Amino acid sequence: MRRHRASSSARRSRGAALLIAMVLLTLVATLAAGMVWQQYRAVQVEAAERSRTQATWILNGALDWARLILREDARTKGPTALTEPWATPLAEARLSTFLAADRDHNTDSDLDAFLSGSIVDLQSRYNLRNLVEGNQIAQQEVAALQRLCEAANAPTDTAARIAEGLRAAWAGGADALLPPRTVAQLQWFGIDPAVLERLEAYVVLLPVRTTVNLNTADVEVIAAVSPGLDAGAAQAIVQARQRAAFTTVDAARRLVSSPTLLDPKNVGVASNYLEVRGKLRLDERALEERSIVERRGLEVVPILRERVASVVVDR
Repeated sequence: MRRHRASSSARRSRGAALLIAMVLLTLVATLAAGMVWQQYRAVQVEAAERSRTQATWILNGALDWARLILREDARTKGPTALTEPWATPLAEARLSTFLAADRDHNTDSDLDAFLSGSIVDLQSRYNLRNLVEGNQIAQQEVAALQRLCEAANAPTDTAARIAEGLRAAWAGGADALLPPRTVAQLQWFGIDPAVLERLEAYVVLLPVRTTVNLNTADVEVIAAVSPGLDAGAAQAIVQARQRAAFTTVDAARRLVSSPTLLDPKNVGVASNYLEVRGKLRLDERALEERSIVERRGLEVVPILRERVASVVVDR
């Protein structure tokens, strides 16, 4: 009997020890798996941060390169036209091709980066800042915007709502909205984002009043800011500038029936505000940035910079 009890007690002890060992093994395995997961996540976060930093520096370089091109263009002190080097977009190219001339650069690097970009003359569009003079809405400017809204197939009240919203925002007050800085932010006034997306091809929002550049603007914009000028005359202006850029407004006036149709208050031949877009495809991510720059003599100053998109590229 005593031997039976001792044997039973020994089996229970071995069973308890085995159970404890299994629990400890499970606990250790769980802790180890958790540590491996944390380490994996840390590596992923570090890699993402490294890619973000690399992308930021590369896009900074792209912006600086665009500013250099615009500064060199300003040295000519001529008109701003689509025949100039800045107007040629940069097709997507492997970044290493830009660095091939650098002997210290290792072109066999595993950095899989592709860069593309473009520069757009923002004064080729109608400036919504022109809608308000002082604290009053300029009705002639609203009429110009209305013509562009019709071209963009926008609702009939869009121009009036934008003008009143901008007047109220810039006037301030307890109930006023923050002044928008981009066309997309006009949805704060209740404008449909789809309408704004169509309208953005014709309008822009800049910090000061500007003229429309006859050397870069579309037919619709030229006709909209020139009351009495029909689409045919505007098309003649666009065709003529393809042969040679207008150096003065008077040069364009020779193409229309009356010189008063092209008012220097509304149109010009040079631009100080341009948009620089840079897109970087780095490993599995694509980042795009948009910058608005102002030319102040030979100085090119960024006044707005924003990330347009950051997406994961399917492979």
